Amino acid sequence: MSHEAVESFECFGGRCAVRIGDPDGDTARRAARRARLTLLGAHRALSRFDPESELSRLNADPRAEVPASPLLRRVVAAALTAGLRSGGLVDATLVDEIEAAGYAASRDFDRAPAAGATPPPHPAAASPRAGWCQFAVDERAGTVTRPPGVRLDPGGIAKGLMADLVGESLAEFDSFAVDCCGDLRIGGSRGREQRVLVDDPAGGKPLHELRIADGAVATSGITRRAWTVADGRRAHQIIDPATGEPAFTGVVQATAVAPTGLLAETLAKSALLAGPERADEHLPFGGVIVVESGAAWVVDPLPTLLPEVQVA
Repeated sequence: MSHEAVESFECFGGRCAVRIGDPDGDTARRAARRARLTLLGAHRALSRFDPESELSRLNADPRAEVPASPLLRRVVAAALTAGLRSGGLVDATLVDEIEAAGYAASRDFDRAPAAGATPPPHPAAASPRAGWCQFAVDERAGTVTRPPGVRLDPGGIAKGLMADLVGESLAEFDSFAVDCCGDLRIGGSRGREQRVLVDDPAGGKPLHELRIADGAVATSGITRRAWTVADGRRAHQIIDPATGEPAFTGVVQATAVAPTGLLAETLAKSALLAGPERADEHLPFGGVIVVESGAAWVVDPLPTLLPEVQVA
C-alpha cells in the first residue's frame, strides 16, 4: 500500500506543494519536509524584495565578478539557458522595466481581473540590449560575472529550476509532484500517470486535463498578477523585452508541457510573448493556448522524428 506525504506552504510569492507517494510513509514524510526546507531556503536566497537576499546582494554589488553560491550559479545558468532557448524572449534582466510598470515591491493581487485599458495586441520581441547575454558563470572560481548595474530577476525561471532540483532528489520514490506556484515537476520510479488540470484564466471550469508520468508543466499568464496603474492602464509583470512595457500579445495564458520544469517555464512564457500566430511553435511537447477572446486550443506534441534507415 502506498502512503502519500504532502507539504503545502507559502513560498515564491504564492503557494508551493510537495506530494510523495511511497509504501514507506515515514521516509516519504521526511523527504517532503526536506523538500519544503529546500524551497523555502531558495526563496530566501532569491527574493528580489529582500535587500539581504543573495540575489539582491549580487544585483547591488559594484564588482564585475562576484562570488556566488552553487544555487545562485545554477539560477544564473538557467537564465542564460532560457534566454538562448527563447531567442531572447525570456529575458531575466528586465528588473528596471518590471519596477517601472509598478512591481517594485512585494504586493498582494486581487482575485478579480485588473481593470484598465490595454494597447492593441502585438507580438513581443527580443531586446537589442540582450542583458541576459552579459552574464557568465565560472564554476571553477565560484563566481558570476556581469557588468555592474545589470540586475537579475529570475522569477519563473527559478521556480521551474527548483521544481527540477527537488524532483531529482525524489526520483526513487514511487511517485512525486513538486508544485512551485504552478510550475510542476512530476515523476517517480513506478511511472504512474498523474492528472494535471489546466485552469481557465476567466475562472470557469478547467480547460483541459493533462496526464503526465514523467515530465513538467508550466503556465504563464497575464491575468492573475495584474494591476491598474495611475493613468488607468492595466499592467502586469510579463514584459516585452523590445519595448520594456507589459506585453499584450493577444495570448493571455500559455501552458507548456516539457521534460523539465525549467524548459516548460521557458516554453510557456515564450508562447505567450510570441502571440497567437506563433505560439504553437514554442510548444513542441504540447500545451494549451488561451487568447483574449476566451478561445482556447490544445497544441498536440510534435511527432517524434525517427532516424532514416537505409535499406540495401
